[in-house]
Amino acid sequence: MGVVSSKLGDLGVVTTTLDVAVNWARTGAMWPLLFGLACCAIEMMSTQAGNYDLSRFGMELNRASPRQSDLIIVAGRVTRKMAPVIRQLYDQMAAPRYVISMGDCASCGGVYNNYAIVQGVDEIIPVDVYVAGCPPRPEQLIHGILTLHERVQGERLKNWVVEGAR
Repeated sequence: MGVVSSKLGDLGVVTTTLDVAVNWARTGAMWPLLFGLACCAIEMMSTQAGNYDLSRFGMELNRASPRQSDLIIVAGRVTRKMAPVIRQLYDQMAAPRYVISMGDCASCGGVYNNYAIVQGVDEIIPVDVYVAGCPPRPEQLIHGILTLHERVQGERLKNWVVEGAR
């Protein structure tokens, strides 16, 4: 008899709720959309690399198709010409979908206070988590992802709204 089975006893059944099981699976397999706009994208790429390794969170690679993604990390400054593209990509993503605004430029326009730069991506799409910094370090992005995971863990299945079913 092994050490693990002697500590567990005869408990062969694990019980949980459907909400907990689904949210656990969703946080362990979020697929981010490949979307970087400026210098913050370099920090996002380094978060994917070996030193920080986002694959431990189930984010092995960024998807190039919005239909295969449920998370978009807007990394960098958003221009007025790019805004309709971001909205279209967001609309094509699988539901439920989440948004992380990475960096000061994406969150509030940063140092670019002019007509060509959107003063916060939340003017275009709803943002779930803001990651501050110019540019934010990979540790900050990981903290933002873990904050999003905590938020997803608190969701209820009955509160999901399927868009277009109303």
